[in-house]
Amino acid sequence: MSRIGKKPIPLPAGVKYKVDGNTVLVEGPKGKVTTLVADGVTLETKDGHLLVNRSGDDKAAVHGLTRALVFNAVTGVTKGWTRELDIVGIGYRAELKGKGTVVFTLGYSHPIEFPLPTGIEVAIDPKQTHLTVTGIDRQKVGQVAADMRSLRKPDPYKNKGVRYSDERLKKKAGKTGAK
Repeated sequence: MSRIGKKPIPLPAGVKYKVDGNTVLVEGPKGKVTTLVADGVTLETKDGHLLVNRSGDDKAAVHGLTRALVFNAVTGVTKGWTRELDIVGIGYRAELKGKGTVVFTLGYSHPIEFPLPTGIEVAIDPKQTHLTVTGIDRQKVGQVAADMRSLRKPDPYKNKGVRYSDERLKKKAGKTGAK
């Protein structure tokens, strides 16, 4: 039996869900999120909690996955998801242009314009080296943060570039020059 799949999902007040075939629509105070439900997996409400049940042991592989996806949707519409990035390097910075574009200056010969997808917001601190990506869809927030990081990944020798705030990097030793 899946340990993750058996855990009940707390349903806060104001959160509703509707199953339509293989998708579930979760509505809450922050918005709506749609996620997939695998075949043979059902959702039921009991004592203010949402339970994920499977039809048989052949659905064990997707039992925990479905529960995790629904939990992420419920958490997204109540609290939201955030991912924080740091920009390290002299002259490296980011600024917000309009409402839906982030402009990065990362040591290249040109600034990089990064258009934000719908449902994603970015907050930049006054020093322009710390970004906070927020949204209600966990997958989209993580993908946008990963795309921003890939613009200039942290260099292993100087640790310059865009990194996650909680990321720990190992700095490599450079050439010694002695023979």
